Amino acid sequence: MTGVSLVTALHNLEVPVLVASPAVLSRVDHLVYATADLDRGIAEVEQLLGVRATFGGQHPALGTRNALVALGRTCYLEIISADPDHLPSSGGRPFGLDVRRPSRVVAWAAKGSGLENFRDEAAQHGIELGNVLAGSRQRPDGALLTWQLTDLRCVVADGIVPFFIDWGQSPHPALAASQGATLLGLLAEHPDADRVRRILRAIALDLPVEAGRAPALIAQIDCPKGRVVLR
Repeated sequence: MTGVSLVTALHNLEVPVLVASPAVLSRVDHLVYATADLDRGIAEVEQLLGVRATFGGQHPALGTRNALVALGRTCYLEIISADPDHLPSSGGRPFGLDVRRPSRVVAWAAKGSGLENFRDEAAQHGIELGNVLAGSRQRPDGALLTWQLTDLRCVVADGIVPFFIDWGQSPHPALAASQGATLLGLLAEHPDADRVRRILRAIALDLPVEAGRAPALIAQIDCPKGRVVLR
């Protein structure tokens, strides 16, 4: 089932309130919606939310490109796909983008600072976040965004545990993204929910995690189409 048909079906039902503490929502930097084709992903999200994403730019080193919808002043939805113009500089593309799959929310990024120290503290709890890497992309208006983040290819608990990002002095991408949507709630499902909750508590994230057949991130968004669920 594609992302569109799934979320449209959910939207036509009575949508439950997804509970997440304000502390967790304040830590959400962005949600990652992976799609096999960027234009298709933009169209899917526009159908679901009633907001057309702003083209973000390319990540040549990763072999990806993206488009963004703001979900708040410092929070956004990143629609990301393989970039046909670039191959990754090393390894495969992140988020499983080298394999064609239905569009879905595959990961989330949490706001962070002092990432190397944070990475080391997480490792003391047996949580491997990988190396802290530098990234950059140029916006269509020519502005250069730079950031630091933990390794995207170091996936913990099937993406339910976030990677961490620090934008430093760069303007937050949500400020230049399409407006009109707001993140209301975020929760996760995982077959080993107890273990995932323990990992999240160890890094001070109180994301609700429920038992489920397969790992999933589930976001509730207020938008021109009403209150919809994206997963």
